[in-house]
Amino acid sequence: MDDHPEPSTLRVFVALAPPDDAKDELARALQPAYAAYPHLRWNRIEDWHITLAFLGELPSTTVPFLQSVLADRAALQPALQLGLRGGGHFDERLLWSGIDGDLKGLHLLAADIRDLIRSCGIEFRDRPLHPHLTLARSRRDDHTSVPHVAAGLAEFVGRPWRTERLHLVGSNIGRGPGPIHYRDIEAWRFGTAIQAQGNSVPAEP
Repeated sequence: MDDHPEPSTLRVFVALAPPDDAKDELARALQPAYAAYPHLRWNRIEDWHITLAFLGELPSTTVPFLQSVLADRAALQPALQLGLRGGGHFDERLLWSGIDGDLKGLHLLAADIRDLIRSCGIEFRDRPLHPHLTLARSRRDDHTSVPHVAAGLAEFVGRPWRTERLHLVGSNIGRGPGPIHYRDIEAWRFGTAIQAQGNSVPAEP
């Protein structure tokens, strides 16, 4: 008997993730804040991501179809050059690090992904894109810690990096106590169709 049946719905989003060395660079810059503000609800470094489209709760039966169309789209997308830069906050409670680099390309990719998902008949709330990594959240009565940490990140500039994969991610929000954790449902390498075309050899006349 299966004690953990597959849920009938999944809370999912489409995202990019910085490579490990770029995340480690930011984590080192955050070490003083980790020590000074242990009461903040810090996200795990492996959960850092740039959300392109938040889809909310979807029927599990729609996920395989979504995987197929996103795989095709990633294969045709060239890698973007991005970087992590500075810090900020939303409403003094959510700490984030900003994104630098090919922001025009990032916005175009997000718009294209959202249009593609809608063309599949999947409805979701279309929130304005503010590219960032969510790093931590404060408690309800704490209105000073997050702004202080954000100010300390103001001069941070990470090394540039190229996007590697498009991720379809699931989360456990609303599924019990404890921190928010994320898991890849699937991820697809960018530009595989472009590379295949570039490596093709013309037939002999």
